[in-house]
Amino acid sequence: MDTKPRQRPSIPQPVGGQGPRAAMSGGARRGPHPGCRDCQTRDLAICAALPFEYTRDLEDVAGEIRVPAGTTLVHEGAPRREVYTLTHGMLRRVRLLPDGRRLVASFLMPGDFIGFSGAPLYRHTIEAITDSELCVFSMQDMRRLCTRHPELESGMLAQACTELDATRASLMLLARLGPAERLAGFLVDMAERQHRRGGCVDHVDLPMTRADIADHLGLTIETVSRSFTKLRAAQAVAFDDPRRIDLVDLAALRAAAGL
Repeated sequence: MDTKPRQRPSIPQPVGGQGPRAAMSGGARRGPHPGCRDCQTRDLAICAALPFEYTRDLEDVAGEIRVPAGTTLVHEGAPRREVYTLTHGMLRRVRLLPDGRRLVASFLMPGDFIGFSGAPLYRHTIEAITDSELCVFSMQDMRRLCTRHPELESGMLAQACTELDATRASLMLLARLGPAERLAGFLVDMAERQHRRGGCVDHVDLPMTRADIADHLGLTIETVSRSFTKLRAAQAVAFDDPRRIDLVDLAALRAAAGL
């Protein structure tokens, strides 16, 4: 694996044990919930497990927050007092390793649920890659909702299982494949996730930086750049804008990644 350490600035921690709402930079504050009727991500979120006639129960306790690009939603180690559903934008789930390396554990898209854990503290720092919006619930309110509507808890469990499967697949990707193959698998996975959210299966938007991709795949930035060049030379991908990638030969990308 290409795991050459690269020093990263330390992630600031919340002061005085403050919760995630206080830890958010960029002035994000909880505002009133806009309602579920016009939500474009309901079918992808845990809310889909709840019959629509009961969504008023969600609306009564939910809030909305907006997190500008480049700011932090929650810090690793902060008390886990709230849970979230991303409704717009993209976030990254980050952990800083003891030797100073940064791990980007995952990229979060609309419909993804944040905060399903048995730990009392957040296990990762969650940062906004783009301007993002989220539904927010207190832990107490979510527990009461799950007690009242067991199907909601089932939806949370189903999404947690999906996330676990994705984590296992990512570990296999890192353990068995070379840099270009890892990148191929990443592009296919991102395209499939975006396709479920209305995108094209043979196109992927990458609002994150090459450093984000490198820290997700266990590579250096230079290796990621060379891998993009290799895939383009093989006519598996095409792009003019490095953040908008056409998957020209999807079958070849899937084969390279062992999918």
